[in-house]
Amino acid sequence: MRKKTFAAAALLAAATMTLSACGSGGSDKPANVVAEQTSQKAGTVLDQPFEKPDLVLTDTHGKKYDLRKETAGRPTLIYFGYTHCPDICPLTMNNLAVAKKALPKAQQDKLRVVFVTTDPARDTPAELGKWLNGIDPQFVGLTGDFATIQAGARSVGIAIEPTSKDKNGKLVSVHGTQVVAFSPKTDDGYVVYGEETTVDDYTKDLPRIIKGENP
Repeated sequence: MRKKTFAAAALLAAATMTLSACGSGGSDKPANVVAEQTSQKAGTVLDQPFEKPDLVLTDTHGKKYDLRKETAGRPTLIYFGYTHCPDICPLTMNNLAVAKKALPKAQQDKLRVVFVTTDPARDTPAELGKWLNGIDPQFVGLTGDFATIQAGARSVGIAIEPTSKDKNGKLVSVHGTQVVAFSPKTDDGYVVYGEETTVDDYTKDLPRIIKGENP
């Protein structure tokens, strides 16, 4: 298949335009970041990777969690979402959980899957822990100050907005739905997955991501 080249900002913005009621958002990443993708692949490999967000938040045990320090040298997947999300968030996390379980135990133990809430007012450490335990107890859940979380998401091209009421009076969190994969070799985010990524896609790609290779 012919390789296509996109500006990362345009690609990520296009991806967020297809979101469900879970929320939507654009990318604030400068357009000079170049991404490459083939139609055969689910992930978009970035020519100029994102730096890992400099986030110090609270984990599901109520303890401080320094994202860069805790995940240094480990293959890491980061997703910004919320536990009250009706569709995309639980689907994405369950897809990752199923794909992770297909890995050898040694690779499972190396991988870090980090869920950062976009709805910290409702997603307390206890609520996050309860929700994630039902998906995969090894997944890391983080909460904290919304402005800090928003800045962290923006640094990897994902826009999120404060929780607000929709036209029916229901609280919703508007957010981008990309999963960003970080290399254990460089700690940079070099692959981006959209919400259409399947279990099979992740199952195929995770072994290479764990090694720091292009999927």
